[in-house]
Amino acid sequence: MKTKKTPALAKRNAACTRRQFLARSTAAVAAFTIVPRHVLGGAKFVPPSEKVNVAIIGCGGQGMTNLRALTAQADAQIIAVADPAEYQDLRAFYYRYEAGRLLVKKSAQEHYAAKTPNFKVNDYEDFRVMLEKEKAIDAVLCATPDHLHAYVCLAAMRQGKHVYCEKPLTHNVAEARLVARVARETGVATQLGNQGHSGNDIRTTCEIIWSGAIGDVREVHAWTSASRWNKQLTSGTPPTSEVPKGMNWDLWLGPRATRPYSAAYNPVTWRDFWDFGTAPIGDFFCHNFDPALWALDLREPLTIEAHAVGGVDPQIAPPGGLYTYRFGARGNMPPVKFTWYEGGLMPARPEGLEPEDRLGAGGNGILFVGDKGLLTCAGWGGRPTLLPGSRDEAYERPPQKLPRSKGHHRDWLDACKGGPPASANFDYGAVLTEVGLLGLVAMRTQKIIQWDAKAMKATNAPEAEKFLKGSYRPGWELS
Repeated sequence: MKTKKTPALAKRNAACTRRQFLARSTAAVAAFTIVPRHVLGGAKFVPPSEKVNVAIIGCGGQGMTNLRALTAQADAQIIAVADPAEYQDLRAFYYRYEAGRLLVKKSAQEHYAAKTPNFKVNDYEDFRVMLEKEKAIDAVLCATPDHLHAYVCLAAMRQGKHVYCEKPLTHNVAEARLVARVARETGVATQLGNQGHSGNDIRTTCEIIWSGAIGDVREVHAWTSASRWNKQLTSGTPPTSEVPKGMNWDLWLGPRATRPYSAAYNPVTWRDFWDFGTAPIGDFFCHNFDPALWALDLREPLTIEAHAVGGVDPQIAPPGGLYTYRFGARGNMPPVKFTWYEGGLMPARPEGLEPEDRLGAGGNGILFVGDKGLLTCAGWGGRPTLLPGSRDEAYERPPQKLPRSKGHHRDWLDACKGGPPASANFDYGAVLTEVGLLGLVAMRTQKIIQWDAKAMKATNAPEAEKFLKGSYRPGWELS
């Protein structure tokens, strides 16, 4: 890697002679050592001409998926990975491949070795050890289970690392606010893993709604067909299993209370359990509600109500749910009733549609009901379609008002180098996450939550406090 002598470099190395510096630099290149970014120009400094040194924390399915996205970017360089599990078999899940710390390391190392012989990616069981030892890390990509998102993000940001985090941003509402605050305080570049937010379609959706094409919107529906993974469990206490070889189970638990290992928890199926995941709403809300938040500024619900399919267990999420949020007027926009459906539930088909018209696509989507028409989009901020379809065919899209994205990971890397903030940065991502997680608070209390957003309190349900803030093992507390 080339190094430039900047004022910051000169200041930090005033005691070093030029000969000493050149000797150290030569030795570092010879040993394929990555030069720490702070040596080049200060904390968080990544020159536009330089590669961004990335560490991946969480090497399951999303870790491998993000590895592939990052290796497609010429200026991203993965130098370290961390995960308590050496190996994960994900072939039975939608990933259809194998992953884990050693395989993610191998994939990254082989990619870079093609151009840089002897390139080495270091792997760690404990991400905290990695962050302590790997001083050259510029940025962290967090793809752990939900219950570790906040801890990882906070640890990285407080070390001046830029952070990309998979959705939902956090496991509870208090964490979302804390992570957003620390992101603002540290000034690092951030991005939530709701990839559809960086597409052109979600921007077109906003522009159509803002143009008045469907009039004032007072009702919105969004859904996912996703359900609980552990369909055979009759309660939230799963049968114990032998801990897999190469798995540090205690470290995987992180902030959660100690318990026996179960194959019902890992891999992927941890999403079902309140202690680790956030149910289908946590998994898909950040994708399918996103167009409504952006287009209609739906940030602070007044009330939230939730009904479970099959009742509510204290440890495991239900197979499906129906959630209703009510938002007040925002500026010149009227109040909005928003309904979230999961587990196969769907909104009623509106009248006046043509036989071939479909709501959303592939079991995911959103429907805007305006006083002048209907607009539906596929999941992940997919293509907007006016209904009935004949109207969409005749409709001329409005002029572009929003800047188009260069790509979800590309925008984050550019922000790491001093470019504009990514559009799904943690300020936005925290709000998107909070609204979704409030549905889980209503689900678990089984009350219509009266929400005081400023105070972060359910004014009619003091028992909601524990769900808003969570609980942590000693040594894993957040502040």
